[in-house]
Amino acid sequence: MQTVKALRRVTKPLQWVRSVSYGRSFSALPNYSAAADADIEDQVLVEGKAKSRAAILNSPSSLNALSTPMVGRLKRLYESWEENPAISFVLMKGSGKTFCSGADVLPLYHSINEGNTEESKLFFDNLYKFVYLQGTYLKPNIAIMDGVTMGCGGGVSIPGMFRVATDKTVLAHPEVQIGFHPDAGASYYLSRLPGYLGEYLALTGQKLNGVEMIACGLATHYCLNARLPLIEERIGKLLTDDPAVIEDSLAQYGDLVYPDSSSVLHKIEMIDKYFGLDTVEEIIDAMENEAANSCNEWCKKTLKQIKEASPLSLKITLQSIREGRFQTLDQCLTREYRISICGVSKTVSGDFCEGIRARLVDKDFAPKWDPPRLQDVSKDMVDCYFSPAIELDDSDSELKLPTAQREPYF
Repeated sequence: MQTVKALRRVTKPLQWVRSVSYGRSFSALPNYSAAADADIEDQVLVEGKAKSRAAILNSPSSLNALSTPMVGRLKRLYESWEENPAISFVLMKGSGKTFCSGADVLPLYHSINEGNTEESKLFFDNLYKFVYLQGTYLKPNIAIMDGVTMGCGGGVSIPGMFRVATDKTVLAHPEVQIGFHPDAGASYYLSRLPGYLGEYLALTGQKLNGVEMIACGLATHYCLNARLPLIEERIGKLLTDDPAVIEDSLAQYGDLVYPDSSSVLHKIEMIDKYFGLDTVEEIIDAMENEAANSCNEWCKKTLKQIKEASPLSLKITLQSIREGRFQTLDQCLTREYRISICGVSKTVSGDFCEGIRARLVDKDFAPKWDPPRLQDVSKDMVDCYFSPAIELDDSDSELKLPTAQREPYF
């Protein structure tokens, strides 16, 4: 499969840490009833081939949004498949027209409002550990990101060795619109995009299509949705764990594609000009001046997207992406976990719950952010989200990744 040549001069492939093999004990979810076990098996289906296994996200009522049990099942499946010598490679895809719409946040919202943050901690703990497992996986792993891929849907797919985008793929990180931050490894892969494209995507929630994902390196292969059955049939017959053979099979039905004239990737210079500035305030001021002086419609649209977001989330997100540029995947996940737990614990602000209320519960789309303005967001507020939990007398809230057992190499 061929990929676009455009932007290759400024794009480097995402470098995910790999691992050495050590035995491990399997993680366990809380005990569920037999009915609940059957239900979760329906939400993450397994498809077996001669030398491969596929995990199929199958929760159509929530657009394949990930719940705590779903993430736990994915993690257990991938761990068992990695240690099974009869399995050469693994694959993940979604059922229906959606790959994964992100996290199933409504249960988290209700549990937080009831004073119970343990469910949220369990969800993020399982999710981030699964992302790390993906990023250090011993065997070739493929993600077919066909359809909507939002939020942590990117986190459970982009770490894979092979990422297949299609003409139906829509990737977005709209977390700041609900008072949260791009997580599940997003600060790692967004910070490694050309120029300051990652900051732009994180602060605006702007979408990328499959062609754009190929151009900036988030996807490794592109395929028309109509040809996916042919690709899946071909790779389903493979009996090898050789990445080169898998690559050739994925490329068999690929297409040569280029971003069209309306693509945001043609605005890289403008994105770098504004989103390379040091603070959110500077980004907004510079774009407001541009919009006033030139009536630039792109600036006006971008400003509108930014100003709808939580001011606190904007500042947290910008710092998170900037720190991610100099950190490994495990360091990014550890930092993201601190930010997430601080957010769901309402230590500084309740913007996460307020954003969910406004968009998914009451649907009035009129969140009352706290603080309501950028100038009211202090450095101490932001720093609290990045402080190690041990400094907050909550050492149990630190993410513990198996970095000693899964040693990275380049």
